[in-house]
Amino acid sequence: MATTIKNTPRAGTERVDAHDKVRGATRYAADDVRPGLLHAALVPSRIARGRITDIDSAAAQRVRGVRAVLTHENIGAFDSGGFLMGGGFGFQSVYPLRSAQIAYRGQSVAMVVADTLEAAREAAALVAVAYEAAPFVATLDAPDAEPLAQTAVLPQPMFADRRVGDPEGALAGAAVTVDLRYTLPAQHQNPMEIIATVAEWDSEGVLTIHEPTQNAEGVRHGVAKQLGLDAARVRVRSPSLGGGFGQKNSLQSHTALVAIAARTLGRPVKLVMTRAQLFHNASFRPASRHRVRLGADRHGRLLAAIHEIDQQTSRHDLFPSMGTEITSRLYGIDHFLGQERLVRTDVQTPGYMRAPFEHPAAFAFESAIDEMAYALDRDPVALRLANDAAADPLTGKPFSSRHVNECLVRGSEMFGWARRTMAPGSMRAPDGSQVGWGVAIGTYKAAMAPAIATVRLRSNGTVRVAVGGHEMGQGMRTAIAVTVARALGAPVAAVEILLGDTTAAPQHLTAGSWGTATALPPVQEAAQRLMDDLRQHAGAAAGEAGVTALALLRASGRPHAEAESRRRAPGQPEQVFGRLTGGLPAAAGPVYPDFVGFSFIAHFVEVRIEPTTRRIRVPRVVSVADCGIVASPRTARSQVEGGVVWGIGAALREVSEVDPRYGGFLNADLAEYVLPVAADIGRIEVDFVGKPDTRLNALGVKGLGEVAMVGVAPAIVNAVFHATGKRLRRLPLMLEDLL
Repeated sequence: MATTIKNTPRAGTERVDAHDKVRGATRYAADDVRPGLLHAALVPSRIARGRITDIDSAAAQRVRGVRAVLTHENIGAFDSGGFLMGGGFGFQSVYPLRSAQIAYRGQSVAMVVADTLEAAREAAALVAVAYEAAPFVATLDAPDAEPLAQTAVLPQPMFADRRVGDPEGALAGAAVTVDLRYTLPAQHQNPMEIIATVAEWDSEGVLTIHEPTQNAEGVRHGVAKQLGLDAARVRVRSPSLGGGFGQKNSLQSHTALVAIAARTLGRPVKLVMTRAQLFHNASFRPASRHRVRLGADRHGRLLAAIHEIDQQTSRHDLFPSMGTEITSRLYGIDHFLGQERLVRTDVQTPGYMRAPFEHPAAFAFESAIDEMAYALDRDPVALRLANDAAADPLTGKPFSSRHVNECLVRGSEMFGWARRTMAPGSMRAPDGSQVGWGVAIGTYKAAMAPAIATVRLRSNGTVRVAVGGHEMGQGMRTAIAVTVARALGAPVAAVEILLGDTTAAPQHLTAGSWGTATALPPVQEAAQRLMDDLRQHAGAAAGEAGVTALALLRASGRPHAEAESRRRAPGQPEQVFGRLTGGLPAAAGPVYPDFVGFSFIAHFVEVRIEPTTRRIRVPRVVSVADCGIVASPRTARSQVEGGVVWGIGAALREVSEVDPRYGGFLNADLAEYVLPVAADIGRIEVDFVGKPDTRLNALGVKGLGEVAMVGVAPAIVNAVFHATGKRLRRLPLMLEDLL
């Protein structure tokens, strides 16, 4: 894979955690091998819905080294942690072992704890469970699947239909219309680090949980609720994650079970999910269906759009769909209707997989825009440029910043779009492969959450930074280190950063591309306050040009200095810090009191299709992002690269195959859940507009991690049409679709 950055600041400081990662010094939850550690293994349900009628664990208990087999019959009462979207803490409201009821295939029905992992897994396989099965719904298309109007079952403004103008009337009067349907499958995040939990109680009854999570405070308060503890007696530590992507953004259903086992046995207990269990016991991207209707005049002005979405949810929770939040803002369309329906199925509750609604919604909408371009005989880039929005189409408020047209213009120049011929099938490679060039844009809300940051400078020159946030590989540590080092005149290597630790600072959920925009402003402000305080006490040294914080500290004669900052999103009240310290989501955006905030991106993709096998290759991608100021160019580039790679996987590889006979997912491993590998990835060129969004925050940063993926899939599909003349409206694209 070749990657290029153009027209941006220098590549930037290397990752501050890179050296430890490549040496294997970074420690993750599953690496814990403390003395006396016991190992746990889960027993999954073999039915998709029903109830347990009998559990026989006698054979399991005879396995050498087995300490306990916990079931709903002997674990004792414990509370629910609730559902994240219903005022609770968990990715779903079902917590296994609280009753005999089975809500989905793969649900845990028992947990074995033993001296060794081998013994625990052997015993888990010997637990015999009898069931009374009930009818179940596995897919959106199942005969008993019933779509529910989201606005009726979730009567909250954020989940309501999005309507502006008279979309039905404008569509009926449009000179050119398209009416199209698109389908996307369920998909699963597969981070390199599998979900794991280590629970240990100290002699004073304080519980410490080591778990890879994007929401340490939510885990802390959720487990405290489940076990009837004061949250002050629960500590959660998650300093590094080997990938999260939304899968780890809330309390897991097994965490309390591990804590209960550790308390019962008086020993620390570790549970590491298998890859197959991850497919059935963690959140995933739900399947969805989209209908997009567009109307335009003959000059290429988009007049109306209606976007309807059916999205999978579980039977026990209503996981909302919010795809039209972005498609209503992609263009300046005066008449828009976005309607979303939920379809109950018998699975664990779906959740937030990178660009959770935005990737599917943009696939449908941006594919339809390309189809409209061809209906109008207009260049796809020119059509997009002509329909930019001057203000937010839904609210009429100004955008905090919007440079999507600049992304398109710069991207088309870098890609060489002017050499593209319009006619499908008109471009060929020297080897006879069909060549297609496609384009699509993406957007993602520019959200922020409250945060409290502390910066402490010691006399030995080290700087300790504590702030809410979780390092999932996205480079948050590096961005914080660069910001603090710049403000204090300190070496980056001297900055020690505490993240994901509830004993260091309140830990808000890190998701939704708000991590950097949330953590950096208070960190920068705290560092600046520290400098101001030092200057007040440093005497003559305070007036020296370019003086560092350490020099000021030594001149003041103090052993250390510390400053704190509390920041919240524009328009948020002071009371929002109560949600932060209580482990509840408190993010704001995209709509603020005076403006609307979004990040934007444009993707240009080349595909080559082999003439006989019809294999699709993606040799070249150009992506240009509008994410405000780029705080850490090296890690920002990595974010875009990762988003593009994932977009390629989503378009050409990834599908969670559902078993309609028995429920659950058939390809629950990395052998059959097909992902792109290095040989599938060609050249990725990344560029940034780089203009700060100071209306959103003082640093001028906007989110990048999720918008990077939005629009990649439709750009690929549009390129495939340009290469072949065949429109494909279902992901992932299969070889047989082109035969």
